[in-house]
Amino acid sequence: MARSPVCHDRCVQHLGVAERRARLARRHRLADETRADDDAVAIARSVVVLHATDPATVVLSALARMQRPDPMVVTRALFEDRTLVRMLAMRRTLFTVPADDAPLVHAAASRAVAAAERKRFLAMLEGAEVSGDPARWLRAREQEVLRLLGEHGELTAAELSALSSVLGRQIVIGAGTSHPGKLGVGSRVLLLLAAQGKVVRSRTIGAWTSTRHRWDLLERWLGAPLAEVPAAEARAALAARWLARFGPATLADLSWWTGWTMADTRAAVSPLATEPVDLDGTEGLVVLGDTEPTPEPEPWVALLPSLDPTAMGWKQRDWYLGDHKAQVFDRSGNAGATVWADGRIVGGWAQRASGEVVWRLLEPLGREQTEAVADAAGRLEGVLGEARVVPRFPAPLDRELRA
Repeated sequence: MARSPVCHDRCVQHLGVAERRARLARRHRLADETRADDDAVAIARSVVVLHATDPATVVLSALARMQRPDPMVVTRALFEDRTLVRMLAMRRTLFTVPADDAPLVHAAASRAVAAAERKRFLAMLEGAEVSGDPARWLRAREQEVLRLLGEHGELTAAELSALSSVLGRQIVIGAGTSHPGKLGVGSRVLLLLAAQGKVVRSRTIGAWTSTRHRWDLLERWLGAPLAEVPAAEARAALAARWLARFGPATLADLSWWTGWTMADTRAAVSPLATEPVDLDGTEGLVVLGDTEPTPEPEPWVALLPSLDPTAMGWKQRDWYLGDHKAQVFDRSGNAGATVWADGRIVGGWAQRASGEVVWRLLEPLGREQTEAVADAAGRLEGVLGEARVVPRFPAPLDRELRA
């Protein structure tokens, strides 16, 4: 897989596309021999965290990495064992995180999100002339939410708003502009408290595909408050975990994935033991010593959901995406549901209203792998049963297949 080192001013190991695809297969548990059975936490850690903007993605991403797919494995980890928790973190995106790793992710990413969102909301409150002292007014609303959750237990945003006329209020933003709008106070305060690590999205209302959920105090839901971790230490630890799973990669990839500035990204990597590698003419990075060739896995296929962490793992995606971006990504850069073969995207899939899982290849595969895709679609259809998956950010191919 790995060529001889390239030596000019310094000796740098070459890690090409074939090596990167083999690592992706094994480290992300997509090769058949690496898939887990009933350990949702291990699956999440194989890609550091699971994307959770679309609730169905959490379950579907885990199913794709199981030998015997079972949605209950994931819902049990989320709602009964509580070994997984949903958090607003990198890039102001919702992720499902191993509960033991929540303090690290919070310190590395969520705190900064909380500070930025608080500043933004205070500016909205000032513009809407809600109070002469927006900061004090906001603190009072946050305390009210915490008090109500403490008294009543898990509540939806609507139930919270019904208990308080202020939380149920909508404020006008952008008044006097060409695009004014309204914003619910309760939902915005919950977002801020979640980013601060004080409240948490708890149980889903309805099936695991539902976007409706309740809220709870994080300390009560997890049994303890989040441990304090210094931000610099947390960023370095998160960067190390990401490099171990997604490396080799560029600093631009890590900066994009975390949402950090390039300066913060360099600072996070600087204390780590790493080494540069050659990615076909681009300088990449790996954990020190992580340059040994990866055993090539047996041929494999996988059906990954919209926003799967593997599809969304790098900024520079040509080595696994090829020419298919316009069909399997939307205009905002969100990945649709994709068909993978041996470490590259080769097509897309969707579930129709009837429950049928349909797919289309965008490049030819051999007979055996084409049959493997058909088998994977049939198995997924059986696992989904009565559940219906409609991605929140469909790619063009998603729409075509569901039509």
